[in-house]
Amino acid sequence: GVAVLVFLVLTVFSSGHSAFVRHQIGVEVFFDTDALGITAQSPSEALEQAEYLVLLRKNLFKMFPQVRKRRDRKQLLGLISSNSGGELRDLVVSNPAVLGTKQQVWVTASSNVDQILKGNAPREIAEQHRLLNDKQLKWLDRLAGEGRVRTRFNPYFFTRGDSRAPEMAGIWGAMLGSFWALLVCLLLSFPLGVAAAVYLEEFAPKNGWSELIEVNINNLAAVPSIIFGLLGLAVFLNFFGVPRGTPLVGGMVLSLMTLPTIIITCRSALKAVPPSIREAAMGMGASPMQVVLHHVLPLALPGTLTGVIIGLARALGETAPLLMIGMFAFVVDLPEGLLDSATALPVQIYLWAESSERGYVELTAAGIMVILGFMIVMNSVAMYFRKRFERRW
Repeated sequence: GVAVLVFLVLTVFSSGHSAFVRHQIGVEVFFDTDALGITAQSPSEALEQAEYLVLLRKNLFKMFPQVRKRRDRKQLLGLISSNSGGELRDLVVSNPAVLGTKQQVWVTASSNVDQILKGNAPREIAEQHRLLNDKQLKWLDRLAGEGRVRTRFNPYFFTRGDSRAPEMAGIWGAMLGSFWALLVCLLLSFPLGVAAAVYLEEFAPKNGWSELIEVNINNLAAVPSIIFGLLGLAVFLNFFGVPRGTPLVGGMVLSLMTLPTIIITCRSALKAVPPSIREAAMGMGASPMQVVLHHVLPLALPGTLTGVIIGLARALGETAPLLMIGMFAFVVDLPEGLLDSATALPVQIYLWAESSERGYVELTAAGIMVILGFMIVMNSVAMYFRKRFERRW
């Protein structure tokens, strides 16, 4: 079992580490103010709306004057990202002084070029099976020979949302979606779970009704997560009308799934507190509520927090319930609140795994590496709380 786990982890790391770097192509660009229709004194709105992609294409064609056929020019444009115009826009907006000057601009290479240069796609196979044809490889080799191809860290992976162009896609939007959903999950499940555990363990009468509740809680902890997604679809979306595909409804569904885990772990932590603590507090005249709030619950808090963190770690990796409530859309914009359309880390990985383009393979593996990192951190924090604050009686 351990060998299989090690093999899977090594496979993921070997496939995903290349997503953290990208290749860039240097293009000599003359920022023609007449062609762009702007000047250095133009307002920022005008600077952002200029046709930078057209300008970039014209300057790339000037670097290859022998390429005249329309088909060949289209293939030449396949060396750079289709979203490279945005990189020129960002450069001009941040430094309008470049207008009217000639600069070597490093733009992101296309996904096909990136995969060839990283060795993820072979270049020795037949042309019809290759990502780049012979002409494109010749142009790429010329650029590399002139020192116009370089490798750099890929900041887009950690700062952007999803994109139709694999070389521009990032995981930050999914991370924000998971953050908002887990925040809602924590705010709902933690107080309700602790309150339910305290009531069942300390105040509820030991009768058939409380036993029925305990059995149902244990059963809910074993229910497949997709059932909670169906419940959220029927209740939160169809009955209450909560906006579909938002972190709010995602967090509400995840809180339903996390609640039984928190209740069970909190009750176990409360049981671990010796009866002598309760008896001593009551002997000093404390009321039953004071005994629980001032003495028992603080001593049970480390075990409770461990269960909460483990429950949130499980919620972070859930995909099925989020698919049921619509958090699987193609979302480019970063979510800024609970009611913005968003996706989550595991759902983003699922969407990338479904894509047919070669560039999404390394993104899928890199996304798995990120979510594994979060899982390791959260479980390490849970272990720290347990060992640091746990008391042995």
